[in-house]
Amino acid sequence: MGDHTQGWAAAPGAAERARSVLAAAWSCTVTAEGTREELVGAHTVTDDGRILLDVPEDGALHAAAFCAPRGEPSAVLEFADVAPVPVRERVRARVWLAGWFSTEDGRLALRPTRVVLRRPSGALLLGPDDFAAAAPDPLAGAEARLLTHLADCHADAVDRLTRLVDPASLQGAVRVRPLAVDRHGLTLRIERARTDGDVRLPFHAPADDVAQLTERMHVLLSQAASAATCPRPLQRQRADGDG
Repeated sequence: MGDHTQGWAAAPGAAERARSVLAAAWSCTVTAEGTREELVGAHTVTDDGRILLDVPEDGALHAAAFCAPRGEPSAVLEFADVAPVPVRERVRARVWLAGWFSTEDGRLALRPTRVVLRRPSGALLLGPDDFAAAAPDPLAGAEARLLTHLADCHADAVDRLTRLVDPASLQGAVRVRPLAVDRHGLTLRIERARTDGDVRLPFHAPADDVAQLTERMHVLLSQAASAATCPRPLQRQRADGDG
């Protein structure tokens, strides 16, 4: 394994995040010239960021895609990034792409001219060239399986990882759940009675595959084991029987 630390950030960039949403999503909403359809399992994303849709050639969407006035985007696609582990506010991000449709081998092809990534922190307008050049996170396709396994089979490990969290962030916590994982780190959702908060635990180096992710997680757990005693807020939670 080479040295990936040079130029590495502890969180994905906006274009990479948007590409990851599309890579992991199973469905999308398409709006074209007054027609709106929910498509399931119908999209593919090419390496250069074009979105290919398998839709009936005689369908309303296929016809509407070529009826937009000249000079206006012919379609808008919306993708939602939904946390695989049940938490409050499960939609982690949304991506909207506007552009013109063409046909490629019987499929609709959209080359984005406008890309918007919306996260809880706000919305970002991404340059089409940046979006096209970005690659999705290598763990995007496996994230749902990995997080579900962590939540369902290793709740004790999640609990130990809270030793790496600032105790102030755990004040009033009633539950901690794994919210997201990517090559750069693990994000935990801290749920309180009325509010939520997210805490990110960065890896010491990026993970390019599941095997490397396993090693990164072991490092985090080792760091947690060598940390001081478990933060008092969760100690009280377990003592009261709320965990």
